[in-house]
Amino acid sequence: MLRTAGNRITWLGHSTLQITMSNGKIILIDPWVEGNPSFPASMKSFPRVDLILATHGHCEHSGDVVSLALAHNAPVVANLELALYFGSKGVVNILPMGKGGTQRVGDVDVTMVHAVHSSSVDDDGKRLYAGDAAGVVVRLPNGFTVYHAGDTAVFGDMRIIAELYKPDLVCLPIGGHFTMGPREAAYAIRLLGLHHVLPITYGISPLHAGRPDELRDLTRDIAGLEIYDLKPGESIGESKSATA
Repeated sequence: MLRTAGNRITWLGHSTLQITMSNGKIILIDPWVEGNPSFPASMKSFPRVDLILATHGHCEHSGDVVSLALAHNAPVVANLELALYFGSKGVVNILPMGKGGTQRVGDVDVTMVHAVHSSSVDDDGKRLYAGDAAGVVVRLPNGFTVYHAGDTAVFGDMRIIAELYKPDLVCLPIGGHFTMGPREAAYAIRLLGLHHVLPITYGISPLHAGRPDELRDLTRDIAGLEIYDLKPGESIGESKSATA
């Protein structure tokens, strides 16, 4: 059984994750609200946003970063190039960083880790380079730690991420085509050696065809493994909704 130490982790469709901390503060990872076909309509209004993390620049991961940061005066963590892009759009509190680095934001430690993917933004019809795609490891004040892998292929150094940061929960893409699918995610689970997995980045189109039940079938031999097959808006933790 996963003990979340009073925190609530809510999947909001595709790669968007909401962490409601035990103190009531809200962290958003890869917020994609408008245009996200899997985002729960009843949850599009956030009571507060205290921190935003963006793994890379593609619109389905960073499309609502600017609007949410401006609406809530929230700090934004991203790689250098992407953070500077957000700053050019009016975001005041940008917190750029690079892979391998850790920074403390309030009472949260954010570490940027490797991912194998591309990153760009569409700026008024122009495609701009937006730094390297990444994953993030978020360590909450009571020690509960979440690894959001972002968009990525499986890579051998996932084992190092697990050994260094010891996440309690890993969020892995399983859609296939643009990221790893269930076959590769099953291998990633073995590399990580973790037992609590939240599948993300699937289900919005035929190009994101991987499903949690496929991942479960490929990992039935792993003792103690729990795969959380959530519907958008459902949570791991103390509550089944994202409302604070």
